[in-house]
Amino acid sequence: MSDQIAKGEEFEKKAEKKIKGWGLFGSKYEDAAELYEKSANSFKLAKSWDRAGSVFIKLANCHLKADSKHEAATAYASAANCYKKTSNKDAISCLDQAVNIFLDIGRHNMAAKHCKEIGELYEPEHNIEKAIVYFERAAELFEHAEATTSANQCKQKVAEFSAQLEQYQKAIVIYEEIARQSINNNLLKYGVRGHLLNAGLCQLCRGDIVAITNALERYQDLDPTFSRTREYKFLADVAATVDEEDIVKFTNVVREFDSMTPLDPWKTTLLLRVKESLKSKELEEEDLT
Repeated sequence: MSDQIAKGEEFEKKAEKKIKGWGLFGSKYEDAAELYEKSANSFKLAKSWDRAGSVFIKLANCHLKADSKHEAATAYASAANCYKKTSNKDAISCLDQAVNIFLDIGRHNMAAKHCKEIGELYEPEHNIEKAIVYFERAAELFEHAEATTSANQCKQKVAEFSAQLEQYQKAIVIYEEIARQSINNNLLKYGVRGHLLNAGLCQLCRGDIVAITNALERYQDLDPTFSRTREYKFLADVAATVDEEDIVKFTNVVREFDSMTPLDPWKTTLLLRVKESLKSKELEEEDLT
């Protein structure tokens, strides 16, 4: 470990000496870049992540001086990978730099990939608003690069987070759009019932029975097989319990579905919100009597 740190420091000093010295325009930066790369890799081997990250940034700056933009963006991404071990904030800063350079040289797919990474770094910090911004940007860029599957994965994240923030209509629009896109695609059509279930759960959270009924009719028009699925029956049964304001029936319907198709934490959260809303209505009615 200490041997690799010594090597890293030696290569870094040599690189800085190259930059300060004389040399043909651009060539000294190319020579320094080679030394910085060796330095950063030595620090990586020593698991000295912060030092490796800082040298990768120096490497990126060298590549920019030599007008090697693709290499500069790649170096920023390498710096981010090191900083992920120690500081999400620094990792995000480096990925942002990489995104801007990749956009500048028209590499939309790479820019999208790193926007998605930034969204994923904001996710465990529960900074949902920022995560949405970057997943939306990634989806747009993936679409520009005609990477539909990757774009849809990012859109699903936006829908998921929007629902968490109670922006149900935004989530519904996204889930329905993905379902429409997927219905005629042999590889994606099997996921349609899941997208429509998610959209339906968001409709239930809005608490508008007319809107829920209309949505279920729309979903049958979109996918004629949907009415024969467990997901459709579940949404229709839950909608009926909401209309009847029957918490006991609601609980039984959810429990039965969960025993056959286990509910993930996101769906559970939304259903708990529906249940809380039913409880509130029940208490209101008790207060009036």
